Amino acid sequence: MPQSITEAFVRQFDTQIRLEAQQTDSRLQSCVTDRGSITGESFTANLLGTVDELDADTTRHGDTVWSDIEHKTPIATMADFYKAYPVDRADEAKLLANPSGEYMNRLIAAKNLRIDKILYDAARATQLLKDGSTVALPSGQKIAHGSAGLTKAKLIQTKKIFRANEADEHTGEELYIAYDSEMLEDILSDTTLTSADYMAVKMLQEGDVAGKWLGFKWKPYNRLYDDGATKFTIAWAKSGIQLGTGFVSGNAQRRGDKKDTMQVSMAASFGALRTQSEKVVEIAFQ
Repeated sequence: MPQSITEAFVRQFDTQIRLEAQQTDSRLQSCVTDRGSITGESFTANLLGTVDELDADTTRHGDTVWSDIEHKTPIATMADFYKAYPVDRADEAKLLANPSGEYMNRLIAAKNLRIDKILYDAARATQLLKDGSTVALPSGQKIAHGSAGLTKAKLIQTKKIFRANEADEHTGEELYIAYDSEMLEDILSDTTLTSADYMAVKMLQEGDVAGKWLGFKWKPYNRLYDDGATKFTIAWAKSGIQLGTGFVSGNAQRRGDKKDTMQVSMAASFGALRTQSEKVVEIAFQ
């Protein structure tokens, strides 16, 4: 029996490296105070404590009475990070697509993911002070899950905490909140949150909470800590978290010790700290 013409059909192979869907940009870096380039193994933030109103002056020509004011110095230790991908020289001639450029794009994404994790962890972690003491995020800055997802009551409580701490827009702060896909589902499914005002209608039309809502700028972030039963998101004031960068270096070079394999790599050093617990709220949800 003669062979069908289909035996002569050709197959066209892809000539590009195409990236699977994932987060590639930093979602949180622009939402904190960036201290820029850091020289040294750590950096600090100098905080001056709060004051009460002026004391009554009831004695004419009396002696000066001094008042004390608290000073605190949170400290962030720089940490180093690295990742590399090899492209064997013998493989390069067998590929229609050169992967080096897209490998570097993935490494840039990995660097941005690390920045976000450092900032998220700094918001929730116990903060080291220069004198050696530590400050855990107080229970008053944490909202319990209450066997519920993200609710209107939790958002109202979060706003109340920032207002009580004088750490909201009335004192010049920019407030942010991180949300993941489950929080988005809770918001769009809750009629108490999506009443028929302009913003709610826009949210339902676009299926997102991008922009400013309830006084917060909402930032999508799907890497919230999950203990298996509960997730933890954060709301924060921009001045409440600081990021420092030691260096960032991306390289593509031949490795003579590895038979001239092309190595694409990214190295970086970062540190972050929580300046004040009063400027961060942790929200638990299920």
